[in-house]
Amino acid sequence: MDELDRKTLRFLMKQGRGTWAELGKLLHLTAPAAAERARKLEADGTILGYAALTNPEKLGFPLTAYVSVTIGDQRKRYEFLRLVEKQHQIVECHHVAGEDDYQLKVRCRGTRDLDHFLSKTLKDGIGVARTRTTIVLGTAKETVKTPIE
Repeated sequence: MDELDRKTLRFLMKQGRGTWAELGKLLHLTAPAAAERARKLEADGTILGYAALTNPEKLGFPLTAYVSVTIGDQRKRYEFLRLVEKQHQIVECHHVAGEDDYQLKVRCRGTRDLDHFLSKTLKDGIGVARTRTTIVLGTAKETVKTPIE
């Protein structure tokens, strides 16, 4: 990855809807040459896709919680991961080292919705032995940008 690739990624992470002409100007390339740089980053899997960044509160999901999950029966891991894929409230799932097996980032409509998610969705029959939940009171920083160096 060279400096032009890094500039391309910074531009697209900041202005995903920017034009190829704007990117080309930044890179001192033509618009088609800039577009080709971006396509190569897509083709090699560096760029995974593009999406609109949304405000969860405006969409009715003002509560964010982090849920640490311990799987009691490791044979149920696949079933747990299938559940994770299906649940729209789970916006991130990370396999972690330490006391717990997974760390989930969950968006909910409120505490009642979170309680239902924990008691009915997570703990009913899929091998979850324990959860620990932390409710987010405020967010100082949240980004989808990846460091590029």
